[in-house]
Amino acid sequence: MSNAPRLSDHITLSQKRARIKPDALFLHNEAADDILDRIAMVKREFTKFAVVTGCPQIWKDRLPGADIVPDEDHLKLEPAQYDVVIHAMSLHWANDLVGQLIQCKRALRPDGLFIATLFGGQTLHELRSVLGQAEIEVTGGLSPRIAPMAEIRDLGALLQRAGLALPVADTFQTQASYKDSFHLMRDLRDMGEANALADRIKTPTRKAMLDRANALYSDHFAQEDGRIPATFEIIVLTGWAPSENQPQPLRPGSAQQRLADALGTSEKPLD
Repeated sequence: MSNAPRLSDHITLSQKRARIKPDALFLHNEAADDILDRIAMVKREFTKFAVVTGCPQIWKDRLPGADIVPDEDHLKLEPAQYDVVIHAMSLHWANDLVGQLIQCKRALRPDGLFIATLFGGQTLHELRSVLGQAEIEVTGGLSPRIAPMAEIRDLGALLQRAGLALPVADTFQTQASYKDSFHLMRDLRDMGEANALADRIKTPTRKAMLDRANALYSDHFAQEDGRIPATFEIIVLTGWAPSENQPQPLRPGSAQQRLADALGTSEKPLD
């Protein structure tokens, strides 16, 4: 049994997800639509899908017949059964992100497609900064309140580490506007993304700290209309289960034409 520290308290996370309000899932809906658009652009017919998600209600109508499984530490996916495995907006809560990728790769048939979405490191940077400053000012300390989220520059390497071929990581950002930080935190709770960190402080947050954070948010980030912005970065990962018919990189030195000839320029030696 692993002694590695756990990022998320999955019991608490499940309890928070049980209180999700469908109208608050606008980010999950946007990410799901983006995934399906990307799959539609692949010139292949996929017949067997699996979706790993904490929000199954998003996918039941979008992919009828797909196997929809919860984002537990051990995924209920049979090996080599799927043309496409989707990991939808859950990897930022994973206790073992690479382990999740490996399990998804094992569930793919050769040349099967893996595609995932997750919140990236720029997500809620405004809220993160004002909560930290307010807590230091009011309590003199700092506690985990927003999950640490991966940076895009690290995730491509993790796809390769998991054994996926042709890895690609890209990102897009969206901004939502709120009346104040209390409205934002209510929205996070309604979409099941409130604090479920294993190391979070279990006692209620002091009102003085929340009031101070709200004032700081307005001071630093308020828009002309008085509302506050909240940034959400969504990272999209794609990779393929290895297969012999995939494009392979050429061996170093095997090129048949000089780069200078292709560019129509003269090749000069370095001094």
